[in-house]
Parts: sequence; structure tokens; C-alpha cells
Amino acid sequence: MRRIVVTGNVTLDGVTQAPGRPDEDVRGGFEHGGWALPYDDEVKAEAMGRGMAQTGAMLFGRRTYEDFFNVWPHRTDNPFTEFLNGVQKYVASTTLTGPLPWKNSTLLAGDAADAVAELKKLPGPDLAVIGSGELVRSLARRELVDEYVLLIHPLVLGSGRRLFPDGAPPARLRLVDSVPTPTGVIIATYRPR
Repeated sequence: MRRIVVTGNVTLDGVTQAPGRPDEDVRGGFEHGGWALPYDDEVKAEAMGRGMAQTGAMLFGRRTYEDFFNVWPHRTDNPFTEFLNGVQKYVASTTLTGPLPWKNSTLLAGDAADAVAELKKLPGPDLAVIGSGELVRSLARRELVDEYVLLIHPLVLGSGRRLFPDGAPPARLRLVDSVPTPTGVIIATYRPR
């Protein structure tokens, strides 16, 4: 059975919204976009690269897929571009229609958690989720996530969309690895108990 591994940037107060760019996600008037960039360093980049190297396929929600598609196919200055362009990408969306424009992209029909539960049963490589907060919350409610790799930033924003919002179901996790970075980020890997 395939595993689902979620990798995400998160602040100490649980915010995951718009870590990469000021204009990435301004829903709700969010003004702190790009908050993770000052914490980039070689340890963080190596961990992300190692995670991608162990991944055989990607799983995206619609917003993250569209954002990645608008950025990554055109970047030539980054080692992740070749990987992202070539890897199999599964997209959970009820609003997109196929065929999807990015090479090796497959649209998952119907309810996201149902579609991913079926995909998880099929033989094949593990599925990596980057970002895709709504999808992650949906998968967590159904206990479909096998591992969380959280890049915990020493930062409190006070507002923004959180990884686990109020009302999320309880979950017991166990720490299986942690790596501090020179900029103060803790890369913590958790698995459900």
C-alpha cells in the first residue's frame, strides 16, 4: 500500500498560509505571505531535496497545483524544476476539468479523500503532498496521512490559515526524527501512533 507523506512549512502558531511569496495566498486579507523565505538555508534545502528524491508521485489540491504550475515549469535556476516537471502528479479538485496542462498530471474525480483512499490502495510509489492545506485537512480527517514532515519556523504570525484549525479531530503522533537548521527551523517528522 502506498504511503502519504505531507511536507509543509508551519509557524509556531500553526499558520501554513502563503509561506513562499507575498502574493501566494491573500485570502482573508492575509498580509504575511513569504514568511518562510528568510529561514531558507542549506539544511532546509537538503531536507526538501531528500524528501523529493524519496518520492515517486505528488498529490496536490487545486490551488497548490495551479500555483506550482504557474511557477515551476518556467524556472531554470532551481534543481527541483526537473523533478517537478517529470514526476507523476495527482490533483484532487471538483472544479478543474481534464486534461490538465502540466505534464504527467492526472485529475482525481469526486470527493478528494475518497479518491485518495482508492489511489492509496493501488500499487505504486508513495505520494508526497506539499502545501495543499485544504486537501491535507481532508486527508487528516480520514486518517489517510502516514507521515508529516513539518518545517516549524520560529515565528508567530497571529493570523492566517492553520494546518490544524479549531475543530480538527484529535490525533496522536509520535516524533520519529528532528533536525534543527542554522536559521532556527526545526524539521520534525511525525507519524500517527
